[in-house]
Amino acid sequence: MRYIVTSALPYANASLHLGHMLEAIQTDIWVRSLNLDSHQAYYFCASDTHGTPVMLKAKELSIKPEDLVNKMKIEHQKTFEDFNINLTNFHTTHSEESEELTLNIFNKLSKNKKIYTEDIIQLFDEKENIFLSDRFVKGTCPACGAADQYGDACEVCGKTYDALDLIDPISTLSSTTPVQKKSSHYFFSLSEFKDFLKKRVSELSDQKPVIHKINEWLEDDLKDWDVSRDEPYFGFKIPGEESKFIYVWLDAPVGYFASIKNWCDQNNHKYEDFLDKDSKLVHFIGKDIMYFHLLFWPSTLHAAQVKQPDEVFVHGFMTIEGNKMSKSRGNFITANDALTFADADFYRYYIASKLNNDISDMDFSVQDFIQKINSDLVGKFINIPSRTSKFIQKYGNSKVLPNSMELIDKYKVEFEKTISLVESRNYSQALKLIMSMADEVNTYISIKEPWTLAKDNNIEECLEVCSNALAIFCSLNVLLTPFMPNISNKISAFLKVDNLKYRDIYMQCINEINEYDHIIKRLDAKDFEGMVTK
Repeated sequence: MRYIVTSALPYANASLHLGHMLEAIQTDIWVRSLNLDSHQAYYFCASDTHGTPVMLKAKELSIKPEDLVNKMKIEHQKTFEDFNINLTNFHTTHSEESEELTLNIFNKLSKNKKIYTEDIIQLFDEKENIFLSDRFVKGTCPACGAADQYGDACEVCGKTYDALDLIDPISTLSSTTPVQKKSSHYFFSLSEFKDFLKKRVSELSDQKPVIHKINEWLEDDLKDWDVSRDEPYFGFKIPGEESKFIYVWLDAPVGYFASIKNWCDQNNHKYEDFLDKDSKLVHFIGKDIMYFHLLFWPSTLHAAQVKQPDEVFVHGFMTIEGNKMSKSRGNFITANDALTFADADFYRYYIASKLNNDISDMDFSVQDFIQKINSDLVGKFINIPSRTSKFIQKYGNSKVLPNSMELIDKYKVEFEKTISLVESRNYSQALKLIMSMADEVNTYISIKEPWTLAKDNNIEECLEVCSNALAIFCSLNVLLTPFMPNISNKISAFLKVDNLKYRDIYMQCINEINEYDHIIKRLDAKDFEGMVTK
């Protein structure tokens, strides 16, 4: 089975924050784990470039939108690399591949009579002389009465609606009350696909809250989807039109395919064969974009006779110190700023320790982060070689005794369970199990007291104890590789092993070690002062 995995495309108008990294880390761990299990797994992403926000940000900076999106693509790609995200390819929706694939879908939808035109009334900002896209108008939700909601969907109740339905709408561009103005638009016939979607819900997701929410939406009437925008707009022009553009939410997910095609063209793969029926397409997304990925996206692909996703995995948001991220309140951490305080793998480990196969939010707490790293990685995991390697070096000439399988044999069932938990994306439970094993190995060392054995000249027994401990430490390191790949690689160099797979952890893989160095060091709270408010 070939796995083609994607995460939601980061929008090209700002730097990435730590919440963006939650999704990338979650996706990367799963892909790395699949590859460790000897599957073929690829991770594709791209920069989401079109729409009004990019156009206005470029205007604010007095540069062309093309220059802005090119700059942000480079920055985002560098951030992903700095967080050890192993992307197969990172492309852009403002590309030849994306335009070709988007227009192909649009033309197929038109040919199949799933797109039609209709005159509509829109909100128009007279001060800025622009039709307001959904994200540039706010008001009170017509469904639940929540204030300060955008013009497409309510973040409180999840209901989608037309911006015209907002109560007391206000333009976020000028803080003025918009007027209503007529324009001709293109619509996708989403309402025709209710039966198709009902059949696909359980195929696309096995997450109960996701299935419940989608079925709740399907119980209501599905509104046809406006897939066009008036100028000024940064995006692809609708075929045959000069002043109308394809809505970003139609071309953005096509960026998944564009990134795949770009990579295939550069690596001598035939795109159509690579994305065939034998490949499994899996999307990782946040719960705020479920409607687009589980209703619009499958329907448009089905109507255009293009490969559909096989699974959509949904996660929750990240809060900071118990509160929603907010730049204005100082409750905000950019991904790049976070790396000035701690190693990327520490964030990967901590975030993963909070993630399971659900859509609940996770909280990032600085104090909890420090405690988790110091307790788990320093106090339990790296404590194993810290307590044993010096005896191997001094009394065993750095050679690990062969057949040191006592602890490996004891924990083989736990190894299998850990791999299964990662496969099902229950990362928190997997890490708890790994750290439980590490804790028990430390107990084993404490009971056996290799330092006392060495002092009493029981060298052979001392070496047996330390060899058993280091042998299972190697296995635990392989299990931790998807979570903290850079640290695990350093540990592998210390253990003199390379490119180990899951199948290798059930046997002794190490024969000799290098001199031990403090690869993981304890975090100090004083080094994190001002992190959240920076």
